[in-house]
Amino acid sequence: MSDFKFEPAAWVPYRNKKVLEQCRNIKREDMEYTNKNGFRVKIVMEATPLFVADCFTRIKLSDDNNTRLTMIFPNQWPSAYTAVTEMCNRYNVSCRNVHAFAMDEWADQDGNVAPLDYKPGLGYSFRKYFWGTLREDLRPNVEQWHVLTTKNVNDYTKIIEDIGGGGADVCYSATGWPGHIAFIDPNTEEFKASSIEEFLTLGSRIVTQHPLTTAENSMFGCFGCSGDVANVPPKAATIGPKDIANARDHFEMHSLTMLGGYNSWQRMISRLTLYGPVDLQCPASMLQLFPGTAYVTEAVAQPFDCWETVGC
Repeated sequence: MSDFKFEPAAWVPYRNKKVLEQCRNIKREDMEYTNKNGFRVKIVMEATPLFVADCFTRIKLSDDNNTRLTMIFPNQWPSAYTAVTEMCNRYNVSCRNVHAFAMDEWADQDGNVAPLDYKPGLGYSFRKYFWGTLREDLRPNVEQWHVLTTKNVNDYTKIIEDIGGGGADVCYSATGWPGHIAFIDPNTEEFKASSIEEFLTLGSRIVTQHPLTTAENSMFGCFGCSGDVANVPPKAATIGPKDIANARDHFEMHSLTMLGGYNSWQRMISRLTLYGPVDLQCPASMLQLFPGTAYVTEAVAQPFDCWETVGC
């Protein structure tokens, strides 16, 4: 191809072209690894069934051993949560010891967190499809299915620490378009830090969404899958990097595809998160610092280039 060089758009968070090119060109056979921190990457056919199996197993063990289980979850995910609860209901597994934490929620321009009766709300979905589909005799008190509110957002990290004995037993997550986990976006004033070390001390708070996050969310079902960016709230309540750092285990999923399984906006940010340096411009890269597993599907692991070059 013609040697046409340019700089990324000014609003693109990660701009190191050398690193970007290295990440783009990682081969499938070089993707799996385990680093010195106990973080590993595993290529799989599908990630959601593994999440269901992992979540159900942890809940069953907490029931069998009568031990507290503190878990942080992404939203919205009704299909996966109802699969977990179907297994609990079928095999009479009690969730009495579970404390489940939603990792984020929408907020308006003034920082008011969406109420629980807001139907596009993340807390609304979390409680309706997860806690609400458990059989009544297997459910804990609804207050054990924790959601972010205007009242608790600044104390949410401390609540997780207090209940979880310093942090969650497991944090389930996925990387968003600008490299976020939850709404821990790059280039926000609310999560501004001078180093990774300082960044990892920042807890839950209200944050202004990055434009890429707004665009991504406009394609989700709660807003009609239609690119209606004006219908996406401008701010959010979110866990902080400290909650990721405190978690004793991490279960990351890179599996988002469209158009019959080929098209994936997650393909590039997956590579930057997992194979680029740990960098504030890609907050999810902090996962490399902690024990856990990132499950990358074969679809997301596919190579990509201009269709004129490789075909699709």
